Amino acid sequence: MTQLVDDFRDTDIGCGWEPTGSMELSYARRFTIDYFEGGYQLACLSDGNRYLIVPEGADVPEGLSEDIIVLEQPASDIYLVASDSMCLFDALGALDRISVSGIERDDWSITAAREAMDAGDMVYGGKYRAPDYELLVSRGVRLAIESTMVNHTPDVRDKLMELGIPVLVELSSYESEPLGRAEWIRLYGALCGLDDLAQEKFQQQVDQAASIDSEPTDLTVAYFYLNSNGAAVVRRPGDYVTAMIEQAGGTYAFDDLDPAVAGSSSVTMQMEQFYAQAKDADASIDDSITSLDALLARNELLADFKAVKTGNVWVTDQNMYQQMMASGDIILDFNRILHGATGELTYLHQLT
Repeated sequence: MTQLVDDFRDTDIGCGWEPTGSMELSYARRFTIDYFEGGYQLACLSDGNRYLIVPEGADVPEGLSEDIIVLEQPASDIYLVASDSMCLFDALGALDRISVSGIERDDWSITAAREAMDAGDMVYGGKYRAPDYELLVSRGVRLAIESTMVNHTPDVRDKLMELGIPVLVELSSYESEPLGRAEWIRLYGALCGLDDLAQEKFQQQVDQAASIDSEPTDLTVAYFYLNSNGAAVVRRPGDYVTAMIEQAGGTYAFDDLDPAVAGSSSVTMQMEQFYAQAKDADASIDDSITSLDALLARNELLADFKAVKTGNVWVTDQNMYQQMMASGDIILDFNRILHGATGELTYLHQLT
């Protein structure tokens, strides 16, 4: 079921203040931002949490509703667990706001994040389910940005709050529109006091997506990977990846599956079912194979696929999943392979 903004937006912060305006969002549907006198901003997220962003040096208003979580600008000394968000801070030139990472150094594909950890400016502080609380306190962490996985360990969230560390759960992965994910940079721009730069960076991706060849194609695309059991894992229709394929001019091969819902963006298919639905796809995109021979070695049935026979098999760069601020660029890559203009690709390469 689609969640409407009016279902979670609540501008009554308890002290009698009325909003003077609101952020006009183009694609994002999982957060809102309302403005108040004096530079105060209220962020409402679709999980029901509300955050009052207090300008640097300003007082926290008295009489706030008990559910309001106060975040003081500029956001800094952050414990970042939501890997999707790193690219947003990187795009804002605000990587120095993150002092502790919930992702180990070698699991980052973002060069600046690796460099920050190599320099000791950012340190590893434990995964979402087992943070190093002593380290977080010693580093003076002021905000934890978590992935939705923290919802499975409510004791962690409670402990962080008990230590005086506010928790913000990143919900961009629930955005069905690819550019809606990218628009989350505007929320972080608000937190960091970089609103104008955030809007500029977001608009660049909107413009990039608008530059594609909008001529529709009649090509069908299978997007998948093969797991260790030999089964195919595909994206559910309505997921942001399938939306990118469709916006680029392709038809998703598995568009008859149940649509994606929060927490379930993929489905595992036995090879027989996968073969029946993907055999005649015009293009195949896998995210785990390094060569065409390696792909065929996983399952000889793949040799019968139209895309394999025509050499139209592509692999995604793993970097793609940590680069929501490149949504427009990724759509453009998909668009180029569908239109045969494959000379300059960033996140896809052809298997040979």
